[in-house]
Order: sequence, then structure tokens, then C-alpha cells
Amino acid sequence: MPEVCTLPATEESSPIETTNHMVQGRESEETFASVSRLDGLDIESLSLPQGMPVLRLLVVDDDPSLRKACCEIASSMGFVPLSAGDVPDALTALKEQQPVDMLLLDLKLPGGGGLKLLGEVKALYPNIGVVVMTAFATVSSAVEAMRIGAGDYLTKPFAMKDLTTVLDQSRSKLHFDIERRKLRERLRAQKGAGGLIGSSPAMDKVYRILSKVAFSMHPVLILGESGTGKELVARAIHLNGPNVSKPFIPVDCGSLVPTLIESELFGHVKGAFTGANRAKVGLLSAANGGTVLLDEIGELPLDLQAKLLRALQEKEVRPVGATHAVPISARVLAATNRDLTAMVTQGLFRKDLFFRLNVVNLKIPPLRDRREDIAVLAEQFLQRVQRESGKIFTFSEDAVRLMMEYDWPGNVRELQHAVERTCAMSSGPVLHRMDLPTQLQDFHAHLHQVDNQAGDSVMQGCARTGGDIVSMADMEKRAILATIRQLKGDKLMAARLLGIGKTTLYRKLKEYGLGEAEESMDE
Repeated sequence: MPEVCTLPATEESSPIETTNHMVQGRESEETFASVSRLDGLDIESLSLPQGMPVLRLLVVDDDPSLRKACCEIASSMGFVPLSAGDVPDALTALKEQQPVDMLLLDLKLPGGGGLKLLGEVKALYPNIGVVVMTAFATVSSAVEAMRIGAGDYLTKPFAMKDLTTVLDQSRSKLHFDIERRKLRERLRAQKGAGGLIGSSPAMDKVYRILSKVAFSMHPVLILGESGTGKELVARAIHLNGPNVSKPFIPVDCGSLVPTLIESELFGHVKGAFTGANRAKVGLLSAANGGTVLLDEIGELPLDLQAKLLRALQEKEVRPVGATHAVPISARVLAATNRDLTAMVTQGLFRKDLFFRLNVVNLKIPPLRDRREDIAVLAEQFLQRVQRESGKIFTFSEDAVRLMMEYDWPGNVRELQHAVERTCAMSSGPVLHRMDLPTQLQDFHAHLHQVDNQAGDSVMQGCARTGGDIVSMADMEKRAILATIRQLKGDKLMAARLLGIGKTTLYRKLKEYGLGEAEESMDE
């Protein structure tokens, strides 16, 4: 039967003495191999929120003395330890006891091998953290255990320091994974701080990366077109991280006067230049452990790029006119709508700074690539207008349909302004298609014109046959060809108007022998 370990240390036999006696062997740390990275991020760099829950650790080993020693050490580290001597007892403990968070598992066990038990555990409880122990220091067993789902391993015999190090690292990783899953679910449910909205696959990818980087202090490079919400993503990273109580300071590198950017970022001393009547603390220092967003980082002059790189590497800045450096502790995020890789190639952006900022990059999808979110975003903006104005508005079906068809070159910002303008110009309460801004009206008119022209082309083609019966395949071919010609070769728009996918369109062209016509239109 599984055992609940409540083994406090006594004066005669402390956990340290017992363990040193039971697991003698390697005493030096250089022989200890452990996994210390998670998704490319150092565990040591993760800063987890306070008040994390106490974890329940199940020790599975057929050696009673070793189980007792491991339980005592785990208890002294703040775990709630349980123990089992074989596979059946371990499975009973997992099923009958309160939820087990971590497993310390010997790979050679009676009643079935440890690897088999590991596979069953990861299948039934995929989120449990596992550290395996083995007296057979073969690469194959360790690799197989890691492949199945173990997070770390210990080779017997091991020193107490080895065990405490691995358990502490595994606990940090597990806590991080728990918080990451919670954050991702909050963002999916539109309850995450920072104002992010959307449940499309493209946004789910954003949430997945955001949940991984929120608890670290690594730089993040946020990429995306203008209006996609890069600052909102930066705020979400800050507000869901460990330093939420510290300042969040956005800096628009594109709007600052070049001669003043250095003073704004690094600060200056009194008398450093004309007009410097008093000392000024730079924004990197003012963050004081918070987050600084360098928006439009691609607009930063080359000379300041070098100074910013040094500040990030040395974690200190020297104010303009000062003779001494000032330490900084801010986390730096950067955002841009420009292609920094191309700028590096052209010599417009420093390669070393790009690599420094691009530890993790997060690409925000344009609104046209997440059309499932358009209606939800529009409704959120509509509710905001209602709260501010006290008036009641609602979208008609034709208005929502047009908004979802439109490509929104200005992305979420354009959608927000369109909703606000529609509410301001309409008497309501129902907002119809004709109430939407001019650019959407023009887009709708263009769609209507193309529809009519495509229909006329089909009718004319039928007339030229002299009233003969035309097959469905022939009508389909004529409709496709006429639509593509009317749109000057825009196949994506043609597919959308015809109500078929782009892949289907290309298949139809090939099926009906229109490949050459397609190529001529592309030319």
C-alpha cells in the first residue's frame, strides 16, 4: 500500500545525516547532469509569483531506506511527500490519494518496469512533473525516459545536493507550467489583463507564446503591421508577469526628436546642454524593475542603437553629461512594423542589437488573417461606445457581413475608429451596412460591380452558343475565367467572390485546362 511520509528529523538522525549515509557516492557537482532549460528560457531567469501552492511528491522506489531519505529531504524542502515501493502501489497512490503534482521514480521496479509506469502516468496525468532515478547510467534509458515525458533524471548513487537541486528545478518548472496554462486560459476566455481579444487560431498562437514569456525577464521583439495591437501585447506581457506592480513605460522612438532621444532614454545631469536646468532621470532608469516598451525601434538612429546595446548588455546607462553609470533593472520589450532583418542587411539596423532584442519574437497577425475575431472585436468596441455615450447600438447582419469581408488594411485600429465613427454619425439604434464608413461602402460597391460583371459575362457566353445547352462544367469554367479577368488576375478575390477556396480555384483551373490562361493573366 502507498505510504504517507510524515518523517520529521530528529536530533539522532537528521535528514541530511540520513541521506549522506544512505546515498553516498558522487560528492562533486560537476558530475551531475541536469536539464536546466525550458523552451529556450533559463529556469533561473524565471520570476514566479509569490504564494505558489505546496506540491505533493510521490517517491517510487523499492528500497525502503532510500524512499525514507528522499521523503525527509522533500519534506524539508516544503513538499508533501508520499511513497510507494512498486508499480501497483504507485498506481493506487495516483488514483486514490489527493492529486499528485510530481513523481520521483526509479526506473527498475518490481511489478513492472519504471519506464512502463512512466508511460502510463504521462498518458493519464500529462501535466505531472517527473524526475527519474536509475542505477544503470546508460544513455538509452535516460533518453527514453525523457522522450516519454520525464523532465529530469538522477543517476544512483547521488549526493543530497544533487537531489535537492533537481527537485527545486523541477518544482520551479512545474510552477511555471501551471501559471502558463492559467494565463493562456485567461487570455483565451478574454479575461487576461491587457485588453487582448480573439479566439482564432492565429491569436491562440500569440497567447501560447505570450504565456511562455510573461514570467521571464528576457527581451521580446513584437512584430506586426501598424494597428495590430503591438502595445496591447506588450502591456499583456507586463500585466501578467511578476512585476505587474512596477511601471510600464512605452517610448515611441519614431515621435521623439533625434537630439532628445538619448536624454529621454538615459537621462541627463543639470547643465549637460542648453536648457538642461535640472537633472532628469532616463526612462530606462525610471522603470525601476518594471517594463519599458521601445515602440517603433526601427526608427532609432544608428548611434543610439550602439548606446542602447551597451545599456542592455551592461545593465547600466550613463546619463548625458554624467561621468558615472547608473544601474537599470527594467525589462525591455521592443516593437516595430518594419522588417528589421532587411534593415540589418541594408546596414540600417545593428545586427548585434537585433540579436539582443530578438531573444523571443512574437508576430501579431493582421486582422485579415483572423476574420473570426472581427465580429467579436467590433462588438467590444460597440459596447465601449455605449458605456461612454449612454446610447444603445446594435449591428445588423448585413453590416457584420461587410465588416468580415473587408480586409482592414489599418487592422484593429481601423476597425475601432470605424465603429466609433459609425456610432457618431448614425442615429441608431440599429447600425446598417449603409451607416459604415466610406471605405467600406466603396469596397461593397466594388464587390457588387464585380458580381454583376461576372454574371453578365456568363450570360453573354451562353448567348454566343446560339441557345445550345451548356454543361455545368462549361458554365463553371466561363464564370471562373470571366471573374479572374474582371479582377485583373486577382485570384484570391476571385475565389472569395465565387465562394470557393483558393486551392479549389487552382484545381478547377487545372481541371478545365485553364493553366495557360491563368499564366497569361499573371503576366
